[in-house]
Amino acid sequence: MSKVIERIADSAAYFQEHAQEAEDLGKLPDHTVAKIRETGLDRMLQPRQYGGLETSPVEFFEAVMELAQNSASAGWVGGLMSIHAFELGGADPEAQEEIWGENPEAWISSPYAPFGRARPVEGGYRFSGRWPFSSGTDHCQWAFLGGMVTDANGEISGPPDIRHFLVERDQYEVVEGTWDTVGLRGTGSKDVTVKDAFIPAHRVIRQDLVLTGELARTNRPDNPMYSLPFATMFGGVITAATIGIAQGALNASAGYTRKRISHSGARVAGDPHQLNVLGEAWADIEASRVHFLADVAKYHDQVVSGRPMDLSQRITARRNQVRASRRSVDAVDRLFMHAGGGSLHRGQPQQMFWRDAHAAMNHICNVAPPIYTGFGADLFGEPIAPGVFH
Repeated sequence: MSKVIERIADSAAYFQEHAQEAEDLGKLPDHTVAKIRETGLDRMLQPRQYGGLETSPVEFFEAVMELAQNSASAGWVGGLMSIHAFELGGADPEAQEEIWGENPEAWISSPYAPFGRARPVEGGYRFSGRWPFSSGTDHCQWAFLGGMVTDANGEISGPPDIRHFLVERDQYEVVEGTWDTVGLRGTGSKDVTVKDAFIPAHRVIRQDLVLTGELARTNRPDNPMYSLPFATMFGGVITAATIGIAQGALNASAGYTRKRISHSGARVAGDPHQLNVLGEAWADIEASRVHFLADVAKYHDQVVSGRPMDLSQRITARRNQVRASRRSVDAVDRLFMHAGGGSLHRGQPQQMFWRDAHAAMNHICNVAPPIYTGFGADLFGEPIAPGVFH
């Protein structure tokens, strides 16, 4: 077990105790962010050059699961802030130095949906747009924001040229009152806006180059881990958080069942039907975890050996990720369905994990049909439809 995972496990009670506070506040409290930083999770994928740990992606995803099973919102935000360090670690060295050279502890938010429009100008782009779902944005100093490059007149012509734009905090606005949800409330995933900001060329990343890992193979050849495809890693952190939340629901269910007495006065822990549901759910969540981590280990070993993941492997990895998430949340549903009316009370952690798990499934990286369809198309030699994240 890595030191980071040990620290998270040692702080389990803290994260559990303050999960409700994050939900009530609508974002992570500052002290929870400080506790995440103390564990070192946010440094796991950061280059050693800037004080990072450069740990393996398997250890990183295990750490995200460990945190998410104690606090879904903390695991979600902590995982996303860390995965942004992965992308920056393979980006233009000038951008890395501009951000981490000044503040190696800087957090970067997103989202990557290409809602921005970038007009080319001398030395870079004029960039504007509005994006929903910027998780953890209150605690960040930078943002990766997705956008499309336009022509000189601000029009999009030809195939979309999608890029990731690194925007510093004084160039974007966090829109208050835009995050009031039934699940993952503590993530503070608010809207952000940018109005005609100048983004220099070194802070602009071509999406196609990070999806294939080509950008990092050029900028950070000393560690092939950074050349893992972006969709494999970003989709992976969503899967890891989702599985972790499911494990949290499982733990809460077991704890609740252990003390629960039925209307007939019998211990529910002795009910064969309840035990059957619990055993099945446990097996499915564990299977999701094992399948997901085995994929990560396999593909990490492959890129370290000098063999980039090809298109078929990328879509297969995403197929397995979305299936692992779905299998885990289906298990959570079965547990909650048999938990009785008492589990509906807001003071019971099981209902919060159930809501958070379903909120996680609404993330685009957990939307399965386009991935399954893309896998089938690739299997039969057909092109994968544009826009499928792989």
